[in-house]
Amino acid sequence: MDSISTSTLLITLVLLILFSAFFSSSETGMMSLNRYRLRHLAQSKHSAARRVEKLLERPDNLLGLILIGNNLVNILASAIATVVCIRLFGDLGVAVATFGLTIVVLIFGEVTPKTLAAMYPEKVAYPASIVLKFLMVPLYPFVQLMNGITGLLLKLLHLKPGGDHNLSSDELRTIVNEAGNLIPQHHQDMLLSILDLDKVQVEDIMVPRSDIYAIDINDDWKVIVRKLIHSPHTKVLLYRDNIDDVVGFLHARDALRLLAKEQFNKSSLLRAVKEIYFIPEGTPLNVQMAKFQRNKERIGLIVDEYGDIQGLVTLDDILEEIVGDFTTSMAPAPSDEIHPQPDGTFLVEGGVSIRELNKEMEWHLPTDGPRTLNGLILEYLEDLPQPNISMRLAGYPIEIVEVEQNMVKLARIMPAWYQPTSDEE
Repeated sequence: MDSISTSTLLITLVLLILFSAFFSSSETGMMSLNRYRLRHLAQSKHSAARRVEKLLERPDNLLGLILIGNNLVNILASAIATVVCIRLFGDLGVAVATFGLTIVVLIFGEVTPKTLAAMYPEKVAYPASIVLKFLMVPLYPFVQLMNGITGLLLKLLHLKPGGDHNLSSDELRTIVNEAGNLIPQHHQDMLLSILDLDKVQVEDIMVPRSDIYAIDINDDWKVIVRKLIHSPHTKVLLYRDNIDDVVGFLHARDALRLLAKEQFNKSSLLRAVKEIYFIPEGTPLNVQMAKFQRNKERIGLIVDEYGDIQGLVTLDDILEEIVGDFTTSMAPAPSDEIHPQPDGTFLVEGGVSIRELNKEMEWHLPTDGPRTLNGLILEYLEDLPQPNISMRLAGYPIEIVEVEQNMVKLARIMPAWYQPTSDEE
């Protein structure tokens, strides 16, 4: 290099630092791209996105190319800087070149370009892909050689390159939650509800057996007719004496058809009932929705391991878990079972679902045991309480207000932030 002028070496050094900045920013920009947006753009025939996706098909080759280029220009820059500094500073030139070039490369060749690339990955990666694709052709043998040596070293260390790049359901939830304004809030709620279907079981949303609107076929005929007329549902469950002895579901249109033919009597009603579809207790909602679809059913009775009926669930109930309430439910809405009081407490009916109570009030009562508030209180006390009994359950002060028919009918719940007035103290 003795024959090359100092000014020429300085210009070459500046160019090498610019090349270093290019390779550093290319690496960060390529690795920071949103892969799902990139895939969408590539499928939309975006030329730059398709070029980048092609390079990223073999990230080991891409990284090998970038590292070869980056290290090559940095080492060459170090040699030129040493020559220039020796000419300018004599024996101190080596030290000046070492510390000076380190600072320059860190600022202008590493930190600044990588920060910009992380902030604007598409603006960096798409133009850079043109140069990288061109450089891949002449440098491909060196890239393969380096990757081969690296692979051999990993094999000697009993390590395997690569990994699982599939997203888990929890990672999908994070993506949906962080979508912000890109996805409307209602759509985010629906997507999260779909992801949570496997965590919710049919008994979490069922209509309990005590709330099922059903007709005893052994009742007087006038009582049966009156109940059919006042039924709030198009399908009514028929049973004999006890709801565990179910007959089947009667559709309102079948009853009207019999009435039109003047064949409206008990025997014709029994012939018109549909076969019962039973659902095992503990079935996840996503599994049950698929079974409803496969068996072409819309309603079923939930039974426990002994065959006793626990409740009723419909396809509409599962869909409402995803999109929110949109039909008239057999059970009262949580708001109808939660009564705010002037003092900031809430009178809550014992039959309310704990899951729905937590969802509406943003509370954190335990949901890994009983399904209702009454069941939760009874499990905690291990006895049937008397009115005016108070307790603290999961951090929430609860007072028993009304007990009837061996169950807590009404309880007063104080929110976690509740502070009693001086009169209450």
